[in-house]
Amino acid sequence: MKLGARAFKTGLAIMITMYVAGLFNFEAGFFAGTIAAATSLQPSIYRSFQTMAEQIQANILGAGIAIFLVLTAGNEPFLIGAGIVLVIGLCTLFKMKEDTTFIAIIAVIALMMDSSGMPYMEFAGIRFSSILIGILAAFVVNLAFLPPKYETQLFHQINKLTTDLLQWVRVTTRHLADQPAMKIEIEKLNTELWQLENTYLLFSEERVYSRTKGIERARKLVVFRSLISLSRKSFDLLTTLHRMDYDIEHISKDVSRRILKEVDKVLHTHEKLMLLYQGRIRAKDADPLHNVSKPDVKKLIEELIDYYDEGDEEARLKLIPLASMLYDYHEEMMHCKTLMKSYLGKTSDNE
Repeated sequence: MKLGARAFKTGLAIMITMYVAGLFNFEAGFFAGTIAAATSLQPSIYRSFQTMAEQIQANILGAGIAIFLVLTAGNEPFLIGAGIVLVIGLCTLFKMKEDTTFIAIIAVIALMMDSSGMPYMEFAGIRFSSILIGILAAFVVNLAFLPPKYETQLFHQINKLTTDLLQWVRVTTRHLADQPAMKIEIEKLNTELWQLENTYLLFSEERVYSRTKGIERARKLVVFRSLISLSRKSFDLLTTLHRMDYDIEHISKDVSRRILKEVDKVLHTHEKLMLLYQGRIRAKDADPLHNVSKPDVKKLIEELIDYYDEGDEEARLKLIPLASMLYDYHEEMMHCKTLMKSYLGKTSDNE
């Protein structure tokens, strides 16, 4: 069994909540406080600040509705249900997130349950304070445990995903892939691509308070965004080749070799681009991508049209979108190269 940092952070936040609540004799609020602590953890410091502020507001909203209903109408089950409906409606109106809405619901339930013979306002204050302690405990834990270095994590994810994508594209173009296994691999790569974009979002949310570092980080974000866009185009190319594998395999050998040649051109360019970013190719003396051949999409389209019979319009146009995709893929790489050379040049000047 593998446990991540989030599991330990959750346990620690709940433990702190229970100790602090016990210190103030808030036994009646243990349950609500621990739920608040477990749902308030976030993967970055920025999100921790944002979540804390939103959940404190939700706690106040839920507590206010609960106290109003209890003091004016009572705490019958149908009133608790009505309070939950009302608080969900208000949270939706204020465009609060799901976890924030959940805190407001917990506040309504906690404050409208049996007060165990205790004066109601005292009971409500304990429950409200317990939830607040859980939110603050999670925030303190988030600050104490520094979040992962998303820049390093992002680069390694891009590097791994790109390597896997290019490898599978080569296997597919040579008709060596097992179709069921390829389908599973495409789903896995799609998941990794989604995780990559989520890591980019977390990195982009990090705050930098130095103007110089802020400008440098903005350049990194642009380059990373471009590299992720290239990964997406690699994935789209892979899925298209997988879908057209039978058609490509059963056309003439000359046309099949032509498609293979054009695909290898863009893959070769993508590989050099990654090597350039990793610093394994010197960018000062010469342009490492200057001699990379540009896909000849026009000639490929002409060969595809000439191959099919004039009367078979559907077959004639079946592979033309693939040629257009290769050209678009290459153009995106040239754009990424321009951004990357500018970024590496600025970094070299600063050093």
